[in-house]
Amino acid sequence: MTDTTIFDDPLVVAGESFRSRLWIGTAGYPNQKVLLDSVKASRAEMVTMSIRRVSLAGQGFDTVKLLKDYKFLPNTAGCETARDAILTAELAREALETNWIKLEVIGDRETLYPDVQELLKATEELISRGFTVLPYCNDDPVICQRLADLGAAAVMPMGSLIGSGMGVANPANIELICKRSPVPVVVDAGIGTASDAVIAMELGASAVLLNTAVAKAADPVRMAAAMGHAVDAGRLAYLAGRIPRRGRAEPSSPQLGLVGS
Repeated sequence: MTDTTIFDDPLVVAGESFRSRLWIGTAGYPNQKVLLDSVKASRAEMVTMSIRRVSLAGQGFDTVKLLKDYKFLPNTAGCETARDAILTAELAREALETNWIKLEVIGDRETLYPDVQELLKATEELISRGFTVLPYCNDDPVICQRLADLGAAAVMPMGSLIGSGMGVANPANIELICKRSPVPVVVDAGIGTASDAVIAMELGASAVLLNTAVAKAADPVRMAAAMGHAVDAGRLAYLAGRIPRRGRAEPSSPQLGLVGS
């Protein structure tokens, strides 16, 4: 039997290798202990954090210290223009000493859909300034291709609305993006429970980023562990290849030699 483990299959983004394909957010936990225990239980190596919570007065740095052994991916959550996102990215680079940035430019306050025009503008400018840019975007293959063409290190299409827990709303689009993308695809937003993460990975996603599904679960630590296993299971199933869907029954046992035939 082949010894197949998920650890034979690292995720590589911008030249950096990760054993875990689960990225996890740090907002909304009941307290710092639950946050730390959840991140540990998830086995994630990458954690995200809104740069708004890391103020010049030092607020938010307790979380940075708490998770000092993990790779930080600051994000520009709350920005509505390319100009604001670029400024926030520069502050993140100064505060956290990283060129990596999860780029969010929101165009609608109710749905939190990205503003595509501003997103493309900010991506191009940040790359020219030496950032490793990972943009959060619509589940649109054309937009994902344009972001990759500009030099994005990965694309992060939405599973569904941020914080909605609705799972992967448009699996056909996510699957098409994964097949075409020249850079890793990280499904971001909308994951509500472990089965949603499995589906995203079975569609071919390189990784999953989630926050609320764990932070707001009744038992965040247990849900974090479930998400870690779900991402591994989904990745292994994708690599193994599912059987074709059929509209009729297909017996698994031979039909010759049946009793009474």
